[in-house]
Amino acid sequence: MNRQPFSPATGASFYDYLVAERPDLLPSADGVQTGVGVANTPAGVAHGTTVLSLIFDGGVIVAGDRMASDGHSVSSRRLDKVIQTDAYSALAISGAVGPCLDMAKLFTTELEYYEKIEGRLLSLSGKANKLGQMVRGNLAMAMQGLAVIPLFAGYDLAQERGRVFKYDVAGGGTEEPDWVTTGSGSVQARGALKRGFKPALSQTDAIGVALTALLDAAEEDLATAGPDSKRGIYPTVMVITGDGVTQLSPDDVATACDTVAGEGSP
Repeated sequence: MNRQPFSPATGASFYDYLVAERPDLLPSADGVQTGVGVANTPAGVAHGTTVLSLIFDGGVIVAGDRMASDGHSVSSRRLDKVIQTDAYSALAISGAVGPCLDMAKLFTTELEYYEKIEGRLLSLSGKANKLGQMVRGNLAMAMQGLAVIPLFAGYDLAQERGRVFKYDVAGGGTEEPDWVTTGSGSVQARGALKRGFKPALSQTDAIGVALTALLDAAEEDLATAGPDSKRGIYPTVMVITGDGVTQLSPDDVATACDTVAGEGSP
């Protein structure tokens, strides 16, 4: 028997509806067969690089550079890798850009659909678990080099604090107590986050630590871009608190980058 679209039989999950009724609309529905091992990203496929998130006193910061690479070439200088997914959460993408953006759109729709059907927000843990399920559903494509490796952050209204989650290529999710980074420049960014993070950081200090980490990654990783004042391109920075998600303006990010760069000068 054919179900009607958005039937209660599929529950409050738009993703589960697609899996059950329209798998052809899923980002991974292209007939790719799972191979052995994870391949490199195929030539001609744009690849998103360094993103990170860290907790501060009152919320969480999510940030990412703007470059997408294609091998040793620049594919885009203006890619937004940090995407607001609902009023209190954001997703940062690393991996093959096409599948990453498709998953981000589907995840955003999933949360909106749940809210409309249930009349309430999904819990932050529920959002994190659902994202892990979706990443796991992309495993066949990941084995062909089209990996989606996101990080997820949000403000937990029940616990009244910011929380961050990281994922592996198979969708395994882990909550981190302080910060997380992924992408090609994550090794360099990790050092700055380790040095700069401390419990109960202020929002201003947390933004500074995040930008320092991105600047360190840009110094050493060819696929990570630093601030580009000539083109007016700066990292994307989102702040999530109990008041919701706020994206810093390019002018504010530029000022913060100048402050960080000045503090790091001899």
